[in-house]
Amino acid sequence: MPGKVAKIGTFSDWVGLFNEWRKDIGVNQDDVSSFHFDTLYGAIETDDIQFGSYKGRKKWENLRQVPTQQMRDALMNMIVYQGDTEFASVEQQRNLFETAPTDWDRRALTRVMIEEMRHGWQMCAVLIDFFGYSGKVEAQKMLERRAFENQRLLGTFNVDIDNWLDFFTYTDFVDRDGKFQLQMLKYSAFAPLGRSTSYMLREEAFHMGTGNDGLRRIVEAGVIPRWLMQKYLNKWISSSYDLFGTDHSSSAHWAYVWGIKGRYDEPQNEKGAALDDLNDYNRHLYRQEVAGLIERLNTFLKPGEKKFYTPDIKFNRSIGRWAGKPFHCETGEALDDCAYRQHCEEYLPGAKDKSVLLDILKNEKKWIKEKEGARDPLATIGEPRKSAINV
Repeated sequence: MPGKVAKIGTFSDWVGLFNEWRKDIGVNQDDVSSFHFDTLYGAIETDDIQFGSYKGRKKWENLRQVPTQQMRDALMNMIVYQGDTEFASVEQQRNLFETAPTDWDRRALTRVMIEEMRHGWQMCAVLIDFFGYSGKVEAQKMLERRAFENQRLLGTFNVDIDNWLDFFTYTDFVDRDGKFQLQMLKYSAFAPLGRSTSYMLREEAFHMGTGNDGLRRIVEAGVIPRWLMQKYLNKWISSSYDLFGTDHSSSAHWAYVWGIKGRYDEPQNEKGAALDDLNDYNRHLYRQEVAGLIERLNTFLKPGEKKFYTPDIKFNRSIGRWAGKPFHCETGEALDDCAYRQHCEEYLPGAKDKSVLLDILKNEKKWIKEKEGARDPLATIGEPRKSAINV
C-alpha cells in the first residue's frame, strides 16, 4: 500500500484502502471483519462559538464558512494528527492477541482496536467530506504510514506495545491524553469536528477503563513487583506529558483565538485564557487527574508496601522547556548529566526489566486477577456510555 498515488474520489474508495490496511497489518480477525464501521456524530452543547475572537457567532458547518485559509489549514492539521494516533495505536497493539491473559482481556483488546479504527475512520470521513482534494490525500496517507516502521507523526505512537503491562498502562494514560485532546476539540467552532469528537469521547471511556482496571487487577494479584510496575508508569506517563505539545506554542495560541481548539475545562473556566501557556495549562490538568488515579491504585497495595507515585512533569521530557534536561523522577530536583543517566536506568524499564517482566507473564499463570462479573466487551460495543471526562 505505501507509495500508491492518491486515487480517492469518494469515501467508498477510501473504505477499500481501509479494508486493505486492516489485512496488511494483520488485525482483520473474525470479530473485526464482521464489525460494521460507520461515521457517527454526537451532540454538541451549543451551536454558538464558545471562545476566541469569534465567540458568540454561529459555529461553521462547512469549510466555506471558515474565515481564512490559515484557519482551514490549522483545522486539517489537527484532524490529521488525531486520526494518525488512532490508526497508530492499532498497529502498536496488533501482536497482543496471542498472549492475552484471559478471554475477557482478548475481547476487550478487540473492542479497543475496533473503536480506535472507527476513530481513525471518523477523522478521515471529516477530511474527505469537508476538505476537498487535500483532505483525500491526507486520509490516504494516514493508511500508508506504519507505526512499526517509525512513520507515525508523534514519537509515542511508534513504540511497540508488545506486552500486557505496556497495554494496560498505555490505555490508562496515553488514551487519557487522547481524551483530553478530544475534549478540547469538542468545543471547536467547526461543528462537524465537535460532533465527531463528542461520540468518540463516549467510546474512549472503555479504553481508559480497560487500562485502569487492568492495572488494579495486576496490583491485587501481587505477582508483578511494585517497583517494576512503577517503571512502566514512569515510561508512559512521562511520554504522555509530551503529547500536549510545546510550551509557549503559537499554534495553540492561534487555535484558541480562532475558536478551533479550547482548554480542557473550557465551559467551567470563566477566567481568560493564558494564550502563551495553553499546552502547559492542559498538561498540568492532565497530571492532576493522573495523580488521583495513582492514589486510587495505592489503595489496592498490601499494607506496608511502598506507594506508587506520579512522575514529576519535568522528568524524561522530549519537547518543551524541559526537553533533554536532567530531573529526578519523583522529586523533580535537578541532577547532573552523569547522575541522570544512572537515574534513568533505575526509574525507566530497560532490557533486563523487560526480561523479568516477560518471564513473569509467560510462567506465572496468576499474574493478573480474574475479571469478575463483567459482561462480554464485544456484546456491549456500540452501546451509549457515560461521558469520558471523569473516567
